[in-house]
Amino acid sequence: MSPSQQQRRTETIGKLLDATIVSLCEKGYAATSVNEIVGRAGVSSGAMFRHFDTRLDLIVAAADEVRRRQFVEFRHGLSGFGSASIEHCLELLRAACRAPINGAWYELLTAARSDDELRERLQPFTVRYHEQIAELARTLPVAGVIDPRQLETVIFTVVHLLDGEALAAVVHPQPEQEAMRLRMIAHLLRGGTLHALSDVG
Repeated sequence: MSPSQQQRRTETIGKLLDATIVSLCEKGYAATSVNEIVGRAGVSSGAMFRHFDTRLDLIVAAADEVRRRQFVEFRHGLSGFGSASIEHCLELLRAACRAPINGAWYELLTAARSDDELRERLQPFTVRYHEQIAELARTLPVAGVIDPRQLETVIFTVVHLLDGEALAAVVHPQPEQEAMRLRMIAHLLRGGTLHALSDVG
């Protein structure tokens, strides 16, 4: 494959991934059809099927692209803080959960509850995604204050909490509670107790 052919291939795949992510966020899984994707991407269905055997292959690739972008953004955010504190890491994690592209991931998780094929395809991907989150967590400041045997459980408890918060905030944002929530999580991660929360208010 010549350099120009490789560039066209990369550009086409990029357009298809972008279109799929945006469609999942805006229209949902069921409405993210082949016609919807190629229309948004500005390519033919033939061009799509040259790169992806099925619609589901493209959708799983789009989920992986969301994962990749999330980690790029998180690491970029960490570099901006220099010596990142637990609070900084929590702020970045909340931002990742609230990022528009993460809506595609939430949509796929919701659809997978009732779609056996999607659930089967997402399962190994999600295992790898969670392994990467755990690997990153072991390099963060929070790893220094948590028993290594409990680190993954603690990290995913926080991740799932902020995922739930992101979804609930779509219809019921509560900024005053959200600010307190991050302070509370940071306090607990440092070994604090709930009855002492007035000290971190």
